[in-house]
Amino acid sequence: MTGLGENLLLAIGMLADPQLLAVILLAAVFGLFVGAIPGLTATMATALLVPVTFFMPPLAAVSAIVACTAMAITAGDIPGCLIRMPGTPASAAYTDETYAMTRRGLAAQALGSSLVSSVIGGLVGALVLIVAAPILAGYALRFSSFEYFWLAVIGLSCAALVSSSDLLRGLVALLLGLFLSTVGMDGVTGTPRFDFGVTELLGGLNFIPIMIGMFAVSEILKHLASDAAGVRVPALPQAVGRVFAGVWSLIGRYRRNVARGAATGTLIGVLPGAGGDLGAWVSYAMARRFSKTPEKFGTGHPEGVIEAGAANNAALSGAWVPALVFGIPGDAITAIAVGVLVMKGLNPGPQLFESQAPTLYAIYLVFLLANLALLPLGWLAIRLATPLLRIPRHQLSAVILLCCVVGAFAINNTTFDIGVMLVAGLVAFALDRLGVPIGPIILGLVLGPMVERNFLTSMVIADGRFIGFFERPLAAVLGVAAFVIWTLVLARPLWTRRRHRP
Repeated sequence: MTGLGENLLLAIGMLADPQLLAVILLAAVFGLFVGAIPGLTATMATALLVPVTFFMPPLAAVSAIVACTAMAITAGDIPGCLIRMPGTPASAAYTDETYAMTRRGLAAQALGSSLVSSVIGGLVGALVLIVAAPILAGYALRFSSFEYFWLAVIGLSCAALVSSSDLLRGLVALLLGLFLSTVGMDGVTGTPRFDFGVTELLGGLNFIPIMIGMFAVSEILKHLASDAAGVRVPALPQAVGRVFAGVWSLIGRYRRNVARGAATGTLIGVLPGAGGDLGAWVSYAMARRFSKTPEKFGTGHPEGVIEAGAANNAALSGAWVPALVFGIPGDAITAIAVGVLVMKGLNPGPQLFESQAPTLYAIYLVFLLANLALLPLGWLAIRLATPLLRIPRHQLSAVILLCCVVGAFAINNTTFDIGVMLVAGLVAFALDRLGVPIGPIILGLVLGPMVERNFLTSMVIADGRFIGFFERPLAAVLGVAAFVIWTLVLARPLWTRRRHRP
């Protein structure tokens, strides 16, 4: 205990440096700005920050990345809620829910509850990082390609839960997303697929332009079609209102959702390669599955928003567990962070806990500080973004389209992604007319590569024997769980129809 107390005192002394606090503040503001722009993800914000870290001391460099990513993940909720343009892939899980709340005049409640639950989830994830990092990292190392395959399959079952009440349409959307994820070169054999001789397709379809097109461009087309048909579209509220009004009582009412979202996000974040995107989808699906009022989901109900919001930042903290303890990145952000750590002479691994213990504890405290700073800075970002609601709809559509083009182009600096975004918008517009949900398509795009890569790798390891997917105890448990979930999902409509048969 003496060593722990001494390390904490030294860490607090490090954080008392005014220059370090200024770096954290500037990085947080930068993260809020980048995360609020659709297409410019938290990963991109981290990548843009790396050149600046060359001129910083080790602790300041890592602190800047922590503060930037924590803000960027939460800031992605703002455009998703106000104008149905998710700023980050994790926000796409509940964009339709928050936008529906905005249409009902509950934008302040949507953004406030998302912000507060994100802070709580981030703090829980940071505390887990401090207390149980070696234990959780050791557990994560047990996962091989077999376990990751079953985890991704379980994640795909979220499509049936986040889609509309029509299971068939949800499965069609999921299969479409999985098909789009196979475009490009095979990740194991390098074989080109569905490229049609187009060089740009060899690298696959980036899901960010598709996400922007399917949510934002389709929304623009929907309003244009309504105007052309003379249908009056309900106007959005002209102001957000008080962000924290009634939010604390709402968080208290759904405290189980906050706890479950924080726990789910942390556990998924610990698994290398899973990341906060999967955590948000799984948490939103769990909220709907265990809700007493699942019929309210999709109409502007805060329950799923609160749970998924808590999972976002919790997964962000959890991803640092294997990164710090074993040098294994939990997601793309921590992959960049590991590079910065190595560059600064802080080689991740067990020896880091002995040789640089005060610095490590200072990093832990930065996680707590960054999540606490989310409350005032997030509130400020929401207040600065609310003028978007007062812009006339036709002018706002032009601004949205401009942001879409910039966001899609910024991914790979190519006009090809702009074309992908526009085609995705047209497809989503047509699918919306047919009642096909968009969420499962994005989920299939996100998890498709993870499913395929781990399936092919596992088949090679098992010499083509499918029984190999059940030979490891942990894989067998996950495999049985996946079969049970999908059996229940597919049997539920039949059971419901049989119950209501006269």
